[in-house]
Amino acid sequence: MKMSDLREKTIRTEQIYDGKIIRVQVDDVELPNGNRAKREIVRHSGAVAVIAITSEGRMVFVRQFRKPLDQTILEIPAGRLEAGEDPADCAKREMIEETGYRAEQMKFVTKFYTSPGFADELLYIYEGVSLTKGEAQPDQDEFVELVELTLDEAFERIEAGEIIDAKTILAVYHWQNQQLKQG
Repeated sequence: MKMSDLREKTIRTEQIYDGKIIRVQVDDVELPNGNRAKREIVRHSGAVAVIAITSEGRMVFVRQFRKPLDQTILEIPAGRLEAGEDPADCAKREMIEETGYRAEQMKFVTKFYTSPGFADELLYIYEGVSLTKGEAQPDQDEFVELVELTLDEAFERIEAGEIIDAKTILAVYHWQNQQLKQG
């Protein structure tokens, strides 16, 4: 089968949930071989995350409870894009809200789909440059604790299972890669 033959044709879409953060739909599709299948799809406005290294050589994390996991984990600062919001502006806003840190500049690192098997969430990763510490301004329903770790401490937290989300693990490896490039 050729790559061009892999596309699935949407026959029908049924929206089954429209919430604050996600929309869920079920699509009936025709497969490349003519058979039919259902696809459950989560629609998401996108998000940003920030790799922030202090002048003391520590990465900025937030510890927060994540209900879907029913546990508290360490993550890099991140948040959902508002409709029409520029990802770099969102990154600056989220850094201030969650950590109090302000970045003079947001340098684009990469973007990726978080779970393309069922969701269209696109996550933009930025690196906060020239940080200035300030007071956190969390959303009303957001409870976070600021944590700053060295690279070695971050890897220890990965090994201990305290850092378990993909964006944060990617951020730690990016930091390590940057350190290796610097010599």
